[in-house]
Amino acid sequence: MYNILVCDDDKEIVNAIEIYLSKEGYKIFKAYNGKEALEIMGKEEIHLVILDIMMPKMDGMTTASKIRETKTVPIIMLSAKSEDYDKVAGLNNGADDYVTKPFNPVELIARVNSQIRRYTSLGSFQKKEEGTIYQTGDLIINDDTKQVEVEGREIKLTPTEYNILKFLTKNKGKVYSINQIYENVWEDEAYGADNIIAVHIRHIREKIEINPKEPKYLKVIWGIGYKIEKLEEEPKHAKNIK
Repeated sequence: MYNILVCDDDKEIVNAIEIYLSKEGYKIFKAYNGKEALEIMGKEEIHLVILDIMMPKMDGMTTASKIRETKTVPIIMLSAKSEDYDKVAGLNNGADDYVTKPFNPVELIARVNSQIRRYTSLGSFQKKEEGTIYQTGDLIINDDTKQVEVEGREIKLTPTEYNILKFLTKNKGKVYSINQIYENVWEDEAYGADNIIAVHIRHIREKIEINPKEPKYLKVIWGIGYKIEKLEEEPKHAKNIK
């Protein structure tokens, strides 16, 4: 059973989400502001967080940032605001996805299932094939240990960032549109995915590129999509990945 923390100052929304997700087999922990959410995170093993943006005492943006200081669990932002600015702001503060209120329960459940599926595939929940390595040049991904190294530096990625980078690196040299990336990584139909993918791509670049403005690995093909460059030189630091 996977544990989900739902945090919203509207108790009716929290209770409704609990009903929807409990039927899917999830155990729900409830909080009504950011401080309560952080207290639960410190005591319980949480596998996914659903956070409202506008809350008293500590808002969702601040809470997401604090969670990201120590945790890589997926975060879904929940907000009545539908403007692109708020969506991007949530992603910049560590969220993996967002759902706009009023939300369709079927959509929320699908987003939760997708995030849980990808997150649990990164840890000890599911045994992976031994020693599966994807690489291009000195960018190395060990899909067994979930380690990412670039030119000898270990890179810390969120589950979403990891899955996007792994997908593109497995298919290095191929260009994928935003919708194709979303559908392959989220395993769901792409709808309004532009901001989600663009923000995650920017975060990945900031972590793997020495100079994000002149990327060596993660390239944008204007008007088409993104690709991981196919670099043939032999990695110099492969011995560090075990």
